[in-house]
Amino acid sequence: MPHETLIKVRTYECDEYAHVNNAVYLNYLEHARVEFLDHVGFPYRELRQKGYGVVVTNISIDYHRELLAGDEITIATTPLEVGRVSGVFEQRILRQGVLIARATVRWAFLNQHGRPQRLGDELVRILSAV
Repeated sequence: MPHETLIKVRTYECDEYAHVNNAVYLNYLEHARVEFLDHVGFPYRELRQKGYGVVVTNISIDYHRELLAGDEITIATTPLEVGRVSGVFEQRILRQGVLIARATVRWAFLNQHGRPQRLGDELVRILSAV
């Protein structure tokens, strides 16, 4: 079952065409991934305080429909792959159950020096079980 994050589109996120600018989707997706980590018991703030980081190494987004100011959206985040230092999330942006955009997000876990860091067994287990 994917983790769901709810967001209401704000007017300042819209461009001159009155719909959400495509770059804003990256912010929505990042917010939902941080919420996902909090939900599974690994708050991003605590990871950073310990010197670790989760960074995006590649993201691919397919846009299906536009978003407008005031739209209420759900972002469903699901881990697809979990390796020893990296993984893949699928994220879907939905408005009332209708697919707006789908993203595949590849990420890596880094240590305090910005080098790849093996995930702890507990984190691998939790991410694999979701």
